[in-house]
Amino acid sequence: MKRIAFLVTGLERGGAETQAAGLARSLRARGWEVSVFAFRAGPLEAELRAAAVPVHVLGPGRLLVHLARLKPAIVHAHLFHANLAARLAGLLCPIPVVVSTVHSAAETSRRSGDIRRRDLLYRVTDSLSDATVFVSSASACRHIGARAVARQRVSVIPNGIDTARFRPDPSLRAGVRAALALEGEFAWLAAGRLMWKKNYPLMLEAMARQPAGVLIIAGDGPDAARLRQLAGPNVRFLGARQDMPALMNACDGFVLSSDVEGLPMVLLEAAASGLPQVATGAGGVPEAVVHERTGLVVPCGDAAALAAAMHRMASMPPAARASMARAAREHAVARFDLAAVTSQWENLYRRLVEAARLEAMEP
Repeated sequence: MKRIAFLVTGLERGGAETQAAGLARSLRARGWEVSVFAFRAGPLEAELRAAAVPVHVLGPGRLLVHLARLKPAIVHAHLFHANLAARLAGLLCPIPVVVSTVHSAAETSRRSGDIRRRDLLYRVTDSLSDATVFVSSASACRHIGARAVARQRVSVIPNGIDTARFRPDPSLRAGVRAALALEGEFAWLAAGRLMWKKNYPLMLEAMARQPAGVLIIAGDGPDAARLRQLAGPNVRFLGARQDMPALMNACDGFVLSSDVEGLPMVLLEAAASGLPQVATGAGGVPEAVVHERTGLVVPCGDAAALAAAMHRMASMPPAARASMARAAREHAVARFDLAAVTSQWENLYRRLVEAARLEAMEP
């Protein structure tokens, strides 16, 4: 029962891919026989292998061969293309349980028609998955409303983070701030892929309205060159970074301006680091940021509202902001700690495998 195959579209450092890799490592540490299959290589491959998780990068045509040889009790897929591939594989290969995970409110490109096409493909293959799991209630509700999934096969399990790695650590602050020449400025941090869903132009517009402070952006992506042209003098681009816990401890607030989200990993990491957040209410953001308690949530696409919330947080008395930071950490540990999230997955796996076993015994 404890042999499981993860199927992911790629092994890049996106939020969904990082979550899948973290869960695979966590399950491996608990004694599960986890293998990861991916259609594209990426830097997460080395991290998985270092944790003794076998990784296979292959084309869809080779997937059935590997699954037939492995004979997993569960195939757990992540992201649209992998979800469809796992469902179709279940038709052709004896897989007791197929689980699909949807990591966003809209796993799509810029084209709105693409959302409808993907919803349709999810709908016609829905019965081929024993469970479709969403990382936020908002994402689940959107897909149910679009009739992309049947309510009775839907579960919600949030993303999980390592709250021991992402934690308040004042010893990191001074050195990083000195290296970034932040001096006494209020420092905003943004992190993630520089792409349309994150709506960085909105963030840059909101930052341009701030009377003081600096915005640090960590990440890379297809919109990097255009965003550098749009940015004002109080914005610094760091590129891709591997020292996010240190950066989060060095900054004073986290800002996110997305139009489309599932449950952003960076918000959970910032909260666990004791960094209060200002964020647009895309997807599951209000589940990650408790408005007025752990941060401030504003409407999507509203630069004036985002700018006002940023100014309000930067102007708070230090004690009020420290209280918000403590509440953010408490919320992250209570709801999004990876160990607790892994246990939720284990419980779901066991229920599904038992149901499949009972179904196979029926005459």
